[in-house]
Amino acid sequence: MGARVPAVDGWFSLGEEGPAALLGSKCAGCGTYAFPAETRYCRNPDCESAEFEVVELSRRGRIWSYTDARYQPPPPYVAADPYVPFCLVAVELAAEKLVVMGQVVDGVTVDDLRVGDEVELVIDTLYSEDDTDFLVWKWQPVVAAVRGA
Repeated sequence: MGARVPAVDGWFSLGEEGPAALLGSKCAGCGTYAFPAETRYCRNPDCESAEFEVVELSRRGRIWSYTDARYQPPPPYVAADPYVPFCLVAVELAAEKLVVMGQVVDGVTVDDLRVGDEVELVIDTLYSEDDTDFLVWKWQPVVAAVRGA
C-alpha cells in the first residue's frame, strides 16, 4: 500500500487520533462556525473578531439538498477514465447548523437520497497517482431508508 494523503491539506483529519472529521473554525467573539477554517475575519457581518479556534466539526448531519454530477468537472478535478457520474450533497451539520458540500460514497445514487436523510462523514480515495492515494471526505447514508414502492 502506498502513501495516503489529503487531496486538500488542512480541511479534514484522517482519523489517526480518533474519528476522521472536517476541520473548521469557531469565532472567539461570537461563536460562528466556518468551513473551511477561517483565519482572517468572522463571517458573521455583526462581528468584528479576527480570533478563531480550529475545531472538529460534527461527523453527522442531514441532507439539505442533493444532485448528481453527470458531466466531468474541469481541472483541477481528477476524473476516473472513463468518467463515472457521482452524487453531491449539501449537508447541514448536526451541531453547527452549517451547510457543507461533498460527494456521496460510491454506489449511492440520487434515487437513494432524500432531503432530511442522515449522513455521516467518511474518508475515501478521490484518485490515485504514483502509488499515492489522494483522500477526501465523502458522505455516507447512516441507515438505508425504506422507500415506498
